[in-house]
Amino acid sequence: MGYDLQAVIADAEALRAVARDLPRAQLASIGQGLSLMPMTDALFDSVTDGGGTGDLGFWRLPGGFEKSLAAWSAAGPVAYVEAEYFGGVGEQRAAVWDGGTIALGPLHEEPGRRLPLDGSPVSQALRWLGVVATAGQDEFSAVGLDRHRHSEDWIADA
Repeated sequence: MGYDLQAVIADAEALRAVARDLPRAQLASIGQGLSLMPMTDALFDSVTDGGGTGDLGFWRLPGGFEKSLAAWSAAGPVAYVEAEYFGGVGEQRAAVWDGGTIALGPLHEEPGRRLPLDGSPVSQALRWLGVVATAGQDEFSAVGLDRHRHSEDWIADA
């Protein structure tokens, strides 16, 4: 069974404020004061500058959208994360913008490589956003990113 996630994650109130200007954006609460905005096809098409994906190595980061993420980060850190797995094999990518610039990443976990001691790219990004994991879990599971298997499934939680 597969898993895929492409989303913006940030403080719930801050993300709600910027989403007002994006009619195609839908938000879902993930806990610890954070929300995520899945990068659906409709949202991608509405925010891209027409140049395809950006130059940071992400699969679904719309061209030019990193400028929006940088602007939004003036109010606090904003992460863009991607994870894709099938049959236990996959990849993660993550970056965090804070204060108008990239503060973390872009990070990339390649298939078959051992995770760094500081955790997966998504867990590192969530930690930057203030997520606290308890013993026996990582930040990814601490906010329940394992609740849904596909990005669009988060919309049902909205």
